[in-house]
Amino acid sequence: MARYQVILAYDGTGFTGSQVQANSRTVQGELERALRNLGWSDRTVIMAGRTDTGVHATGQVAAFDFEWAHSADKLLGALNADLPSDLVVRSLFTASANFHPRFDAVSREYRYRMFFDPIRDPLREKFLWRAWPDVDGDALKRNADLFLGTHDFAAIGSPMKPKGTTVRTVTKAEWKKMPDGEWQFEVRADAFLYRMVRRLVYVQVSVAQGRCSVEKVQNALLKQGQLLAGLAPAHGLTLVEVTYGSHD
Repeated sequence: MARYQVILAYDGTGFTGSQVQANSRTVQGELERALRNLGWSDRTVIMAGRTDTGVHATGQVAAFDFEWAHSADKLLGALNADLPSDLVVRSLFTASANFHPRFDAVSREYRYRMFFDPIRDPLREKFLWRAWPDVDGDALKRNADLFLGTHDFAAIGSPMKPKGTTVRTVTKAEWKKMPDGEWQFEVRADAFLYRMVRRLVYVQVSVAQGRCSVEKVQNALLKQGQLLAGLAPAHGLTLVEVTYGSHD
């Protein structure tokens, strides 16, 4: 029996999130179905984290135990031959027996993609949030620094478990503008609260559009005020990478 670690990529449009749910199509459910077709009989696949309905991934991590008589490359090929077109195993390799994708992770990184245009663009809007009015680009880049470091993000997201901590450490928060006008927000943290990245994007865009002040954001991080309600759409968000330290 070996423990395998896999890197998954998926288009989240057709999934009700990554975590298995009864009577719903999920990433975990599709992976477990493909494994069972190969003779896997364990109870569950372990996921590094949960992505919501409509959220994508290029670097989701999962692990499972499997008595497989052939090479890892053959297992990779067999899984991908059975998985649907919107889900793929990008890489597969053996891991230590006690590796845990969620608890061993030291950081996670997300990318949010969007553009500003008053006119709809059906092709781009499958994976990018279209917003309007336009923003002050310099303000968008500058204000991302507000979230760097360790803060209580209670005004931005909610804990996964009741009474869980809302303190998180953000080590990367930056906006980039692509040549075609697309904006990308990249953020890395030790862990994220529920819907935290989508809230971060919405709040920053609101500030750069002049609908919310920098002072309100600063006060909210000090738990001295509330922020305007709102959430960036799920379809612009991608889980890019889960990082691990050395593991014995």
